[in-house]
This record gives sequence, C-alpha cells and structure tokens, in this order.
Amino acid sequence: MSEQTKVDVEAIRHAVELACRAPSLHNSQPWRWVAESGVLHLFADPSRIGHHTDSTGREVILSCGAVLDHLRVAMAAAGWEAIIARYPNPNNYEHLASIEFRRMEFVSDFQHALGEAIRRRRTDRLPYAAPTEWEAFEAVLRSVIDESAAYLDTIDDDTRPALADATRMTEQLRQHDPSYQAELEWWTGYSDRQQGIPPSALVSETEAQRVDVARDFPASGPSTRRAALDRDHSKILVLSTYDDSRGNVLRCGEVLSTVLLECTVAQLATCTLTHLTEIDASRQVVRRQIARTAEPQVLIRVGQLPPGGSSPPPTPRRPLTDVLEIR
Repeated sequence: MSEQTKVDVEAIRHAVELACRAPSLHNSQPWRWVAESGVLHLFADPSRIGHHTDSTGREVILSCGAVLDHLRVAMAAAGWEAIIARYPNPNNYEHLASIEFRRMEFVSDFQHALGEAIRRRRTDRLPYAAPTEWEAFEAVLRSVIDESAAYLDTIDDDTRPALADATRMTEQLRQHDPSYQAELEWWTGYSDRQQGIPPSALVSETEAQRVDVARDFPASGPSTRRAALDRDHSKILVLSTYDDSRGNVLRCGEVLSTVLLECTVAQLATCTLTHLTEIDASRQVVRRQIARTAEPQVLIRVGQLPPGGSSPPPTPRRPLTDVLEIR
C-alpha cells in the first residue's frame, strides 16, 4: 500500500469510534480493535458477556459482525473501501477479521446517509406503529442482503402469536434462573455509564404490556410513553443461517447491521431481539414460523414512530482507548 493511499490513523480512530455505536447483547460491546501499519484487526472479547445469557458464545460473534459492518460503512462514508479478510488466523478464533483500506474515487449521497444513520440508530424497546409502504421497503431490504450470508424472513401477523407465546415461555423458564437474572440485573443496573443499558433505554411495566415479543428486562420507573398505541404494530424480521458456524454467525451480524441502517435511513424504528434464539425450545418455535431448515440467529422489530413520538437517547459506549490499540 503506497503512502499516498495509506489510510490515516485519525481516520481509523474516527471510524472505530463511530462503528462502536453498533448494537450488542445488553450493550456489552464485546470487541477490541488493533491498528497496525494501516491494517485494522477485529477481535472478539467473550469475557464481556455472561455465559448464562449467551451460553454458546454466538451473540458475541453476532455483535462483532454488526460492529464490523458498521466499520465498513463508517470508512466508506469517509472515502475508504474496506477489504475484509474474515478469520485470517486459523489458530486464533477470536481474531475475527483483518481489514485493509483502499481510497475510493467517489462517495455517494447514500453512503454518507448510511454513515449518518449509525449516529441516529437506537434500540427502541417501546411499541411502534405499523411501518408504511412495507412491501416496497421489504423488497429494498431483500435487494441489499446477500442470502449466502443470511436468510431474511418476515413473520406473518397470523403467526405472530406463536412468538408471543414463546416469549412468555422463555420468561417462565428463566424466572427462577438466578445466574441469568443476576446478569440481567448487572447490565441494567451497572453504575458505570459507559456500558450496559441505562434506565432511559428500558420500558415501564405499562409500556412492556403493549409489546408482545420482547425480552423481559427489569422495569424502569412509571411511564406511559406512546400511550396512543394500543399495542405494538411492528413487523418482525428473522435472520437465520445455514448453521451455527462462527463464520456464518459473523456474516449474519454484518447483515443485521445492514438491515438496521437501511431501516434507520428509511426513518423506521428498530429493536434487535435475541431472547428467542438463546433457548432451544423457543428457537424451535421461530424455526417453525420461518419454515426453513436453518438456524435463527436474531429477530428485529421494525416499525414507525407515532406522530410526536421520539427515539430514546443514545446509550453509552466505552472510551475509544478501551477498545482500540494503535501499534
């Protein structure tokens, strides 16, 4: 790579800081980056997620896939194409990707819009209004998704009650699991405001009753936001893969990022859901609804904010010095 085309360290710093706005289980941010000689390396940090929630480690990889794609988008908005080598070191499964960069001749308005969408995206756990012109937008999503990386399915409204039943089943199964409950309490009651889920990102008991497919988090204080919505009218998407191999789960996380950012550009609210893929019984329910011989990895609620509705404030992120090493 010539000096004229070698990416600047400050460009990498800025893009990594932006990319780390990616969603992760309980906002745990289970990743670390190393930049060396113009090459950026992504590593998983499985120590940051409790094994009672993510017993297989899939959600660490899924989260890292999302941050990897966010990085690609952030660098493209800055005028750099990311050339990604996934799992470059067969002896180190935590080394997820090595990324080199090539100067782009042109950055489109849409690439800039995707980069800006990273700043605006939120995990919104409140109820949504139904998305408008859904069929046309769903076609757009399908056109930008590589089905060799992940399958995209939309849950029919008629079969949605099965997911609601599976949600209640997961709540019952985990109600008396002290280790899982302790992890949940830790991430939602953490005193360090650089990570975890703050009260502003949670919902009250009243609000939670109007969202039928959602993880059962500790309730925030009394609140009746979006009271005009009788229930959640979102569409529910499912991303699944051929199997649970680390490579496929990583690529699925990248597709998750694509879906979330496309929705954000389209002014749609989103909420990523993994509680139904953490337990075999509920995962089997999801598998039946999509009618595929595939492994569901993540669900996404997609909907419209009601008139006058606002998105939650941004959740905290770890300092750049904690997640990026420059060598």
